[in-house]
Amino acid sequence: MAQMIGSGMKILSDWFQRFFNDPQVVILTVLLAIGTSVIIFMGQDLAPALASIVIAYLLEGIVQFCQAHLRVPRLLGVTLVFVLFLAFVLFLLFGLLPLVSRQLTQLIQQFPSMIVKGQNLLLSLPASYPEFISENQVLEVIGAVRAEILTWGQNALSWSLAAGMGIISFTIYLVLVPLLVFFFLKDKELILQWSRNFLPNDHALAQQVWREVNRQLGNYIRGKFLEILIVWAATYLAFVYMGLQFAMLLALMVGLSVIVPYIGAVVVTVPVALVAYFQWGWSSEFLWLLGIYLIVQGLDGNVLVPILFSEVVDLHPIAIIVAVLVFGGLWGFWGIFFAIPLATVVQAILKSWPHRSHPVLAV
Repeated sequence: MAQMIGSGMKILSDWFQRFFNDPQVVILTVLLAIGTSVIIFMGQDLAPALASIVIAYLLEGIVQFCQAHLRVPRLLGVTLVFVLFLAFVLFLLFGLLPLVSRQLTQLIQQFPSMIVKGQNLLLSLPASYPEFISENQVLEVIGAVRAEILTWGQNALSWSLAAGMGIISFTIYLVLVPLLVFFFLKDKELILQWSRNFLPNDHALAQQVWREVNRQLGNYIRGKFLEILIVWAATYLAFVYMGLQFAMLLALMVGLSVIVPYIGAVVVTVPVALVAYFQWGWSSEFLWLLGIYLIVQGLDGNVLVPILFSEVVDLHPIAIIVAVLVFGGLWGFWGIFFAIPLATVVQAILKSWPHRSHPVLAV
């Protein structure tokens, strides 16, 4: 037993010495530890600043485009992009949000009648398919659904009681985030130079990792934002053409579902199919709507994604699902929202990390 423990300790010691004797790896490890600690322990307090950094990072590509192709000074490019950003925020607040809120209210008002229709459908199944389902099984399903709906109602009440504090936080975000975004864009080089003052002069490995992260993460975030807008617009036009109720609300859900590949598409299909069924029943309109919806999903996965993410290293589906589970468990909704970018960062770090097959980066 002692020999096995000694052998294991030697393996760990050899591994540690192979990597962490190099100062480049130590610097990278310390930076990763500091960044992770800040996010875990201070993420909630620094949420406006972190959100501003993400938005500024997203807008930086547009600023660089203005500088390169429109030949404008950086300050003018930052000002133009920031004005467009404010216009987009105002559209969301005064154009999209009231419409989605109104459709959500209408959906909640129709929810009791949908429950009655669903209950009648379930009760008719034993008579139509007695060899597959019994009346007792249907009653058990109805009871479970009622209990789940009651739980949802209690959660909604708790959420409404906490809405006052949420409004205060939203107001703070509404003021602080645009202000921080502007200064992060305007003073980008100044902030980066200030940050470099705290780094050792020799940090080539950290620079290599950052270049890979910047390339992968920037392409992913900007591409994902465009994908959300395109899928949202295409789905909305399709739903409006078919005359589907709550078109904007459902299209927004479909657009946001692309944030979580595979899982999001499966989850959002359920409300789309249910609303279509309760509106048209088993009819040709229902089948046409599902057909058009599946075509949009197919075009997204097989045409749009390869075009937008041609320069991004693909993540294996297992890696995507594990990232969603891990980061979602750590940070809830925001962990799910940023699961793929965070997984891309981890992949870039692992790609640049010294392996046995090649020596540690030397300068």
